[in-house]
Amino acid sequence: MAAFIFAPIKITSISGEGTVSFGDVFYNAPKSTSKSVVGAGGGNTGDCLQTTTIFNITLPVDSDVSDSNNIGNV
Repeated sequence: MAAFIFAPIKITSISGEGTVSFGDVFYNAPKSTSKSVVGAGGGNTGDCLQTTTIFNITLPVDSDVSDSNNIGNV
């Protein structure tokens, strides 16, 4: 089935492993994953942002051996 997109589309950048799909997509599987820890408002992206952070503590504790396995997505 065809996709109708009735909104403005803005793609600022796509890295070497990025994927942009419109319309009929049967299967999307990640080829790589990553994990990042940022403080309050650190990962915000957009055209007009206004953030107010009074207090922030980021304590990443990751006791896993592996988080996202992509063995089957070759």
